[in-house]
Amino acid sequence: MTKDPYRYFRVEARELLEGLGRGALALEQGADPELVPRLLRLAHTLKGAARIVKQQGIAELAHAAEDVLAPFRDTKGPVARPRVDELLRLVDRMGAQVAALSAPAPAAGTEGSSESRTSNAESQLFDTLRVEVEEVDAVLGGIGEAGVHVAGLLKLVERMRAQVAVLRGPPQGAGTAGSSESRTPKAESRLSDLERTQRAVSGGLDDLGRDLALAAERADRLRLPRAATIFPALERAARDAAATLGRAMTFRATGGDIRLDAHVLAGLRDALLHLVRNAVAHGVEPAADRQAHGKPAAGLVELCVERRGTQVAFLCRDDGAGVDAAAVYRAAARRGIAAEGEPDLSRAVDLLLQGGISTAETLTVVSGRGIGLGAAREAARRLRGTLVIRTEPGRGTAVEICVPVSLASVQVLHVEAGGATTCVPLESIVRVLRLEPGELAAGAQGDRVAFEGAALPFVPLSRLLRGPPPAPAARRTALVMTAGAERAVVGVDRLGGGATVLLRPVPASAEADATVAGVCLDAEGSPRLVLDPAGVVAAARADTGAPAAPAASRAPVLVVDDSLTTRMLEQSILESAGYEVDVACSGEEGLEKARARRYGLFLVDVEMPGMDGYQFVRAAKADPGLGAVPAILVTSRSSQEDRRRGAEAGARGFMAKGEFDQALLLRTIRELAG
Repeated sequence: MTKDPYRYFRVEARELLEGLGRGALALEQGADPELVPRLLRLAHTLKGAARIVKQQGIAELAHAAEDVLAPFRDTKGPVARPRVDELLRLVDRMGAQVAALSAPAPAAGTEGSSESRTSNAESQLFDTLRVEVEEVDAVLGGIGEAGVHVAGLLKLVERMRAQVAVLRGPPQGAGTAGSSESRTPKAESRLSDLERTQRAVSGGLDDLGRDLALAAERADRLRLPRAATIFPALERAARDAAATLGRAMTFRATGGDIRLDAHVLAGLRDALLHLVRNAVAHGVEPAADRQAHGKPAAGLVELCVERRGTQVAFLCRDDGAGVDAAAVYRAAARRGIAAEGEPDLSRAVDLLLQGGISTAETLTVVSGRGIGLGAAREAARRLRGTLVIRTEPGRGTAVEICVPVSLASVQVLHVEAGGATTCVPLESIVRVLRLEPGELAAGAQGDRVAFEGAALPFVPLSRLLRGPPPAPAARRTALVMTAGAERAVVGVDRLGGGATVLLRPVPASAEADATVAGVCLDAEGSPRLVLDPAGVVAAARADTGAPAAPAASRAPVLVVDDSLTTRMLEQSILESAGYEVDVACSGEEGLEKARARRYGLFLVDVEMPGMDGYQFVRAAKADPGLGAVPAILVTSRSSQEDRRRGAEAGARGFMAKGEFDQALLLRTIRELAG
């Protein structure tokens, strides 16, 4: 018998209750004639599921919700607030009982308040999200490693195909080893079997690669819930605050399709709840006061979610009275906080951000303790973000929390420039141009392109990425990019396809240029740069057209490591320093690549399955074509014995992962490879 008989019921019940709560709030609008029938189906489904797991209390509450909804089945207009309130109370009670299924049953008579029940249910939801995120992270890591191995196997299969083609080649005369006339029937049968095996393995690996890509995409979406996940709770909080204070209010939320890290949503949830309650309590005036000032009777509380490069901004604003500087000064005085001089709006905002100051005249369940802004400020600090307040007397207040996101889903366009493939966020691309030679005008401040009546700065992307200059061409492909109010034109060699990628931060030890927002991984697990539109546009506008000094010609570096994370880190460090880098995920693959191309240095992990780092270095030194290439060993083991073994194998450098120093690594590489 399972240890948790309610595991699947809790998941289903939470989804059904979320739908009921969201639908109940929409009932007051009365726009969708199918809404009530849909809510009835949700309540009926929940009732049946509860009876299956013998939760009669939840089943009876779901039946009561059906009774509330049934009279409005054919109603096209909005449902009266008292009936919506009744439905929401039932949803809260069911949510509390569902949450209690995973914890010791509360003592009789301690059901708690509606607010505490709602908060408990929400906390349960986000606790579940956090557990699932850890599991999805592990799945993503496994998929990435599997993709790398599949890519390696495909290369081996391609070699097998080439060898089979040689054996199957056209007859070259009697007695030729490769001719069909010289093969026995048994050899011919074995060759046919080998061909069938090669085709089957190749087709299977292609299918596996597609399946892995699809699995990674789906796992990414699980890893990054939509911002809209928290909208129902925020709308409910604003609605309840308005009902408690007797205010007329409309709540609106935008940007719900933006996907971001579940930890960010969980970390901001409480802060945003405080902000929307504050917007109602301190921003939205009573209806009579609003009408006296020429405003609609119902106030507006709006939450906007926007992605800005590697950050996500949550903007909560109202159209109310704005911050009353005099009231803030009086509240500060009551707290014993000196506020010198005449009431100043900027100083008043600073006082509010200190926390503990409330302009509410009386203590209510909604306001009066001065907690809201303090909670928002603490959430921003904890997430290494910023909090800004903008207010205008009589017109409203906006509170913005902007936080960096460790992972975010971004739609990009792949472009090639200077021999490298990079990713440009689609939302920053205004237009793709094909420039004729005469459309590029040179000037004292650099090249310019005329676009929509303005002379926009032009710069080849390869120059920004410190790559080789673009080859002369009759026509150029260029992107008109925007960042805020600024625009620039960026030249590329060619366009690739579009994709949705998972944006990852550049490793802390790799100093990324301002033009780089982060990295993503391609199908083989290798990192690709994702450009920061603001950094690119700023760099293009600052470019004077003077080409960078050409870098000294130097052979590429081969990184050999079975760890995806280490390969990505080392490749990012070296490419940021201007080196061309190839990667291999095993000693065997590394040796194969080393024999196919001239390298200036090998950077090799010691502990790898199969051929380890010592064996790789010994094999390279024994090869006449590779013996002169210096090698640096990188390992988590740093004893004198390990260093001695590395030196005996022929390594010219040794670096311990626990003492990893980017500057030392680059200095050593410059000394050995230039």
